[in-house]
Parts: sequence; C-alpha cells; structure tokens
Amino acid sequence: MNRLKELEKIKFGKRYTIYSSKDGQPCMDHDRADGEGAGPQEYTALKLKVLEWAPDAEAALKQKIPEDSSVFFVPATLRAETMYGQTCCFVGPKIKYGVFKIKNNEYFVMTDRAALNMSYQGVFPESGIVDKVAEVIGSTFVGTLVNAPLSIHKEVRILPMESVLPTKGTGVVTCVPSDSPDDYVTAMDLAKKADYYHIKKGWVDLEILPLIQTPSYGSLTAKFLVEKLKISSPKDTKQLEVAKELAYKEGFYQGVMCYGEFSGDKVEVAKPKVRQQLLDSGNGFAYAEPERQVVSRSGDECCVSLMDQWYLDYGEDSWRKQALVHLNNKDGEGLNTYSKETKNGLEGVLNWLNQWACARTYGLGSKLPWDPQFLVESLSDSTVYMAYYTVAHYLHADIYGKNPGLAGVKPEQMNDRVWDYVFARRDIKDDVLEEINISKEVLDSMRREFEYWYPLDLRVSGKDLIPNHLTFFLYIHIAIFPPEYWPKSIRANGHLLLNGEKMSKSIGNFMTLDDLVGKYGADASRIALADAGDGVADANFEEDVADATVLRLFNLREWCEEQVRNKDTLRTGTQNDYLDALFRNEMRGLVHEAKKHYEDTNYKLALKSAFYDFTTARDFYREQCAAAGIKMHKDLIFLYIELQALVLTVIAPHWSEYIWLEVLDKPSTIQNELYPEVPLPKASLTASREYVRATSSNITSAEAAQQKRKAKGKDISYDPKKPKKLTIFVADEFPAWQQKYIDLVREAWDPETKTLSDKELNGKIANMGEMKKAMPFVQALKKRLMAGEKPTVIFERKLAFDEMAVLRNMIPGLKKAAGLAEVEVVQHAESAVPGVPTFSFKNI
Repeated sequence: MNRLKELEKIKFGKRYTIYSSKDGQPCMDHDRADGEGAGPQEYTALKLKVLEWAPDAEAALKQKIPEDSSVFFVPATLRAETMYGQTCCFVGPKIKYGVFKIKNNEYFVMTDRAALNMSYQGVFPESGIVDKVAEVIGSTFVGTLVNAPLSIHKEVRILPMESVLPTKGTGVVTCVPSDSPDDYVTAMDLAKKADYYHIKKGWVDLEILPLIQTPSYGSLTAKFLVEKLKISSPKDTKQLEVAKELAYKEGFYQGVMCYGEFSGDKVEVAKPKVRQQLLDSGNGFAYAEPERQVVSRSGDECCVSLMDQWYLDYGEDSWRKQALVHLNNKDGEGLNTYSKETKNGLEGVLNWLNQWACARTYGLGSKLPWDPQFLVESLSDSTVYMAYYTVAHYLHADIYGKNPGLAGVKPEQMNDRVWDYVFARRDIKDDVLEEINISKEVLDSMRREFEYWYPLDLRVSGKDLIPNHLTFFLYIHIAIFPPEYWPKSIRANGHLLLNGEKMSKSIGNFMTLDDLVGKYGADASRIALADAGDGVADANFEEDVADATVLRLFNLREWCEEQVRNKDTLRTGTQNDYLDALFRNEMRGLVHEAKKHYEDTNYKLALKSAFYDFTTARDFYREQCAAAGIKMHKDLIFLYIELQALVLTVIAPHWSEYIWLEVLDKPSTIQNELYPEVPLPKASLTASREYVRATSSNITSAEAAQQKRKAKGKDISYDPKKPKKLTIFVADEFPAWQQKYIDLVREAWDPETKTLSDKELNGKIANMGEMKKAMPFVQALKKRLMAGEKPTVIFERKLAFDEMAVLRNMIPGLKKAAGLAEVEVVQHAESAVPGVPTFSFKNI
C-alpha cells in the first residue's frame, strides 16, 4: 500500500461509493450479499419548480408546507442534452412519494429511496437525515404545472406513467418524446385516451422538438423506431427495450445536436456541456445511486454516499493503457486468457472500472499504514499475496505465522525497503542491512526464490471475480513489479452444476468433495470433473459419468493385465505397414493432441484425446486385426499400455500408477516420469486411418439400409442370406467443378499462420451461387490443411495416400466383418470421387 501511494496510484478525495448506512461504511464487493460488481450510477437531477398545484395535491399538502415555499419535482436523467425537448413530467400514479424539506422554504418531491441517497450526498443539511413533511400518492399530483429548465416549453404538466419504477432514479421522470421511445409511446397513449386518464389533451399534445440528427433515424428518433418496430402501446415492453437501446446508441455515438446552444456538436461532446450548464445555473445538481440493488451482508439495502475516501485510481489513462496492452498480448509476451470470454470480460472491466475505495472503518484487514483509523478493504488487500507465497517459508514455519521460518526473522524486520529488494524492485544499502539485522545471504536466498517462481504462470479463479479481484490483481502487478514479473495467464472458470442443476442443500442436490471421493473413488471423480466442462460456462458434474468411469477403468485395467499375462500369444517381428502403422501413428497423434489440450487447460478435450479416443484407437486396431485374421503386435500393445498410463496420469494418477508399477512392473513411480515424447504423426497415415474408418462405416451403413428396405417389403438388388459380392468403385480424377474452389482455398490459405480467412472465402463462395455443393468440399479441404497435410498435395488434387493400396489392405477385414464372399475394386469409376468411393452389393 505504501508503494502504491508513492506511485500516486492511491489518492484521497470526495467520490461516490456504495454505502451501507447500517454498517456506517462503504460496502465493497465482498461485503455484499447481493449486487456484487454494481457501482454508483451518476445522474443529473433537475429542479422542476411547482407553479400551480393540481387541486387534489393542493388539498393533500395544505398546512404541511408553507404557502410561500418553493417546491420542486426532481427527475433524474442520464440524457441532459435532450432537456430542450421536455413536454411534460411523469410520476407513477400508484407510487408513494415523499415531500422532503431541503432547506428553509425549499422542498423536493421524490421517493424515499432517492431521498436516502441524497442525504449522503450533501443535498440535505445533515448527512443521513431526511426531513419528510408529507407522503402523497403519485396520482394526486397529476395536472400540477411545473417549470421545465432549458425546455422550449417553459411550463409543463405532471402526468401519469404506469411504467415508472420506484426503484430507479427518483421516481420522477421528465418526458422527451423526440428521443425516448418510452416517452413517445406514453405521450401518444395519453393523448388518445385523455378522458380515461382524467387529463386534458392539451396538457400532453405539445410540439415535439427535433433535438438530435442521426444517420439512421433522422431527427425524431423515437417516432421512427416506434413506427418501425410497430410499437402500439406502453405495454409492448420487449420492443420498447430494443428501441431504447437502439435510440441511445445511435444518438450518443453518431448523433449531432440540431437545437440549442451546442447545435452542430456531436452528442458525446454536447452532453457534458449541457449538464454543466444545468449545474451552474442551479437548475440541476449531481445525483447518484447504485446501478442495481445492493444488499450488504448485514441485510442493509445500500445507497450511494459522496464521501472523503482513500481510493485506488483504477482507470487512470496511462495505467489502464499498460493493462490493456498486456491483456491484448499482441507480441505473445502478454497475458494468456485461454478463452475469448475471459479476455473480453477483462477488457470490458478495464474500460469502465474507475476509482475504487480501498479503505473501510472496521472488519477484517490490515491497517492502512499512513492512516491507521482505516482498514484496507479486503479485495484491495489480496492482489499480490502470491508473491508473498514465494518466500513465506522463510518467514514462518506454520500457516498461522506463530513459528519463525527458515530466515528466523520477525515481522517488524521486514520493512518496505526489504520487500523492495526481495521482490527485485531495487537494491538494498548497507545501512538498511544494519538497521534490520538480516544477513544479505538470507535476503539473496529469498530474492532467488521470488525470481525463480515469478512471473506467476497461471492464476485460476471463478468468472465472478473478473469484475474485481482478477482485474485488481492485474492492475497492481503492473504497478508494483517490472514487466518481466507481470502475470503470464489467467484461467477463469464457471460454477459447478450437479446432474445439470444448481447445487442446493434444500432440494438435496448437493455433494462435497469428500462425498464424491467416498462414493466413486479419486480417479473416477477426477475424470468426471474433467468431463464436466471447461471455460467460463458452468461445468456439469454427471454422476452417470462417474459411475460409467468406475467400470471403464476397471475393464481397461483388466484388459491391460490380460495382455501382459498373455504376451507370448501376441504377434512379434516386423510391424506391417497397414494396421500396425495406422495404430502407431494414431497413438502419436493423440499424445500430441492431449498435450496441447493440457497446455491450454482444456481438460474435457484432453480427457477425450488421452482416454476416450485412446481407447477407441485400441478398439479399432483390435477389431481390424481380428477381422484380418492376425494377432495384435506385442510391441504396439505394450506401447499402448505405457502411453495410456502416461497421458492419463494428469487426470487419473492412481490408476496410472497401478498400471505403471503393478502391470508394467516399472522400477519407480510414474510421478517421476516426463510427458511422453513421440514423433509427430504422418499426415498420410492419418488420412488413411480416416479413410478406412469412413469407408468401413459407409459400407456397413449401406448394407444395413438395404436390409431395412427388405424388412419393409421393398425390393433390393440382392438376397442377404445368399453369398454376396461387394464392388467398390474408385475414381482417379476429381470433378472439374472443384478446381475453382481449390484455387479459392489456395488464395485464402496463409502458410505462415496456417489459417484461412473464412469470412473472405465464404463471401466469394456465396457469390458463385453453389454454396450447398461447394461448402462441404471446401470444409473437407480445410480439415486436411489443418490436420497437417502438405498444401502442395491438397492443391495439386492428390490424396495423401494410395487409395487402391489401402483398399486392398482392407479386403480381408471387410470380408470377415460383412460376411462377404468376394470383394472387387473397380478403378476409373465416374460415380466416385478420389477418397470417396461408392459401392454395390450383388449375389454370386
């Protein structure tokens, strides 16, 4: 904290903060039961002076306020630049409003909630105390005449609006029908049904003044959008929400003022000028409230207070830019966030986060060094503790800090200058060493520990901490440490569901880690957790997966034991260039796939490659060998068992340890082994394997389809019960139409980054008018490129393997698997495409 203050990252001054009147102090994120992440929303409050009371209002307030008093309705707006076009002022007819004495003969009409906020913002004479002289239902005020500051219509009426919320703003809403779709629709509705609402049509039927010129919606944005979206009533809430969003974005970012002193200015430029004009004239004042409901852990609904505070100046321009550059990671030396959602989340917070109160009056926390009446707020006190972990064992031997650590030093010896040296921020002088009485050798050892472990390679946390802790963690590291010690990566994860539902003790859908391990064992639990999902989306732990995993692990262990026990029955000698080569190549590919997924912390995908796909590769090899009438090769089976244990150790260490020591009889624990290093898979063999699987599956599916037809009484070309022949038709050349799409893919392919410009490519394909036919072909080309096939082979329209040779190797297996008497391969077939054969059955 001292160093942050020296760097002018911590400042003191008046600022808006979420505040608990019950607790008597700011209510920061981790002090809240509800509303985490919500901050103050600042408005411009307008003072609309009452000129003439409606009869009912006059009667209700008689003898409650002096006759010569000044009473103001106080709407709060985010769009000060539109106040030139006020045509009326809305109240909720069923809302209870208070009339509050502000000073002498000045009174405000607003909700109790707004009054509470203002009482902590210097509006009332005493902080936290309001003087409420009357309470009136909103409908009583309808018809009251008020003055509208800045408006072309100097005098406007108080009118009813059913959609006014007592929990938003002051409960009083000024009406600008030119640019607010809600206001426009309500005004039109009031004008049409004046008798129903017990008002005079002339009170609402005023000229709508064009204020802002927009490129898409003209100068009467609200009218345009209401008509375009066919909004006919204030009850069309969904369409109105869409219209409101469109109106605000277009108006603020692209709108130009076309009325008033700042006509010709862009809205984003004019907005603060008009606001200041209102503040300077005394016709408005600053008002703030929580952007949504915030409830403290003590059960208090919080307000916003304007108070003197120590705060971290997050959002300061140069500091924010440093953080954004590190986050964007353009040079590969910045922050890895593993997912776009996490990166976008952090970027969004960096772009809006501003001054954060870093002190409070009581609770848990360290005392603020230079102002000990305050404690450091918990989130501000937990940003660089991981640096402390690197040397904690030197300072204390237990987690409570009661027993001295390796250095044998006391807390008071570790002053700021010592920490600067340990954390590689600056050198240390001899006079400091004498003062603290710690040897240079000990400090050097501590500094080496820090330099060894830092920068922090990975910070894992929940997605709910992106708006606060993780962003603070990033900011403070950037402020305190040199760039070489800034965090390398942040991995944010979602919450955990159980069987597709949120965990809840009340409904019995709840399980602790102890329950989990007791029920399924450690490895099955870990596999089911890995399978639950990655990323910021909520993961889903399925008990069915854990159940199935127990059996899967047991069966795989038994199979491995059986192969080792019967190793002499396996084939030995030279490995063949078909099934053996395909299996060996597939294992290599899966080892590399799993490693990449582990590095990216994508454990669900890693599990798929390291366990499910590994098992599938073994099954395919076993089945194909059986179909071809040959034994599996001993060396490949032992390689499989070894690689399976190694790649699965990350997720299922106990199962892997058993296989390693008890089944393979290795001399020491698998925990001492490195991740396996294997050659890269050959693209030609990978393509061959995919071809074999696809072709085998297509033949089986085609035969099954024929048998279904026969079962329905339809004629087919052969009798399944009699000996049958399979004819496979193979093509030598690709269809001519494909060449133009190959040329397009060649143009879009970047050999350096190994990526395609999909947007540009898809646009060109769409323009050719053959999207349905072309896209599957283009996607197949892309898949081959991404799999590592040589671009020259793909673009020269060659398969990565010898199709005829692979088919000849497949014949024995096809005969046995499909019960075929004969298999014939026919070349030069027009009905096929290279890599995609066609086939027919007939009796012989």
